Amino acid sequence: MSSQPSPSDWHFLIERRGWVWWMPIVLVLLVLVADVAVQGREPVSFLLTGVPPLVCATRGPRATAWSVVGCLGLQMLMAAGRPGHFGEQHHLALYTATLCVGAVSVLLAHQRQRTENHLTQADTVAEAMQRALLRPVPPALAHVRAAGYYAAGEGGTLVGGDLYDMCETPFGVRALIGDVRGKGLDAVQTVAAVLGSFRVSAHEWQDLPVLADRLELSIARNSPGAGAGDPELFVTALVMEFAEDRVRVVDRGHPPPVVVGPHGARRLETAPALPLGLGDLSPGRVAMTEHTLLPGEVLVVYTDGFSEARNTDGTFYPVLRRLGEHFSRMPPCPRQVVSFLRADTEAWSAGCEADDQAVLAIELIRPTPGPTTPTSSSPVPTDLAH
Repeated sequence: MSSQPSPSDWHFLIERRGWVWWMPIVLVLLVLVADVAVQGREPVSFLLTGVPPLVCATRGPRATAWSVVGCLGLQMLMAAGRPGHFGEQHHLALYTATLCVGAVSVLLAHQRQRTENHLTQADTVAEAMQRALLRPVPPALAHVRAAGYYAAGEGGTLVGGDLYDMCETPFGVRALIGDVRGKGLDAVQTVAAVLGSFRVSAHEWQDLPVLADRLELSIARNSPGAGAGDPELFVTALVMEFAEDRVRVVDRGHPPPVVVGPHGARRLETAPALPLGLGDLSPGRVAMTEHTLLPGEVLVVYTDGFSEARNTDGTFYPVLRRLGEHFSRMPPCPRQVVSFLRADTEAWSAGCEADDQAVLAIELIRPTPGPTTPTSSSPVPTDLAH
């Protein structure tokens, strides 16, 4: 046996549909109540002319056409209840106006539906492009555990000028994070050029600085504006390699990594070089730094969408301090670090203009030796590697 909807049920229905969806129904009910209240002494049926435009805002052309028929029927019934008014000149003009407004409303509903279908297709293509450019960060890859987050700064877009990627290579797990100067289509094309080069070159070049050079070469060859000698076309980037308990870093003008662990948060010292796209492509000019990651530590790399997020006072978001304060009370893991940065930065810069944001959090998986071979070097367990 069905029960009557509770007030919370009605609230759910309104929230689900939206108040605009309910406006035509509310208007029809108000007209009927008003007609009963005035007992036919006033022609309130003219208000029904406004129903089809409200219907076309949320429904398709067929539903809009049926609303025109329904409104015309109600207007005629209400006029027939008043002797001598059904064929009266003012009522004939009302029927004509309702038909004209209804016809235009049907056309508008058809156009709105076409636009919605077009936008849906465009969103689908954009989502497919985002998935092709920015692949989801694998939760576990060889001997590392990772999490990532990406958001384009421009509203309504899925891909911006930030980039990241991770892959397993013969030289270890390698990761890239970068930030293209500028926005729009040129930035997206540069992102595609850098990521395409990284996904090929990371498997071919053992030397990490040489890998960074290959990324620079891809910008010189494939990015828009590079052929015209655009002096402002560049990409800040960190190229990283994880092997055993160490991380190797090549810094091309990017914010340095932060390590979060049981003892707080600290920055890793790097050897910053010119951003990608501003070098002279001569070999041996970029230094590589190497650091040991202790058990329980998570390496965090991010773009300036986090470090340059401002609050209402114009203060930059203090990445190092906020991470250190939050995770001093709990052991970090990559997913928790990414979730915290995302939520905390959003709360910090609420109401302020947002930039593209990308973050990677990476933790080394340290396999526990078995009881029979405590000193042997064991491979990563299958359940962790996959």
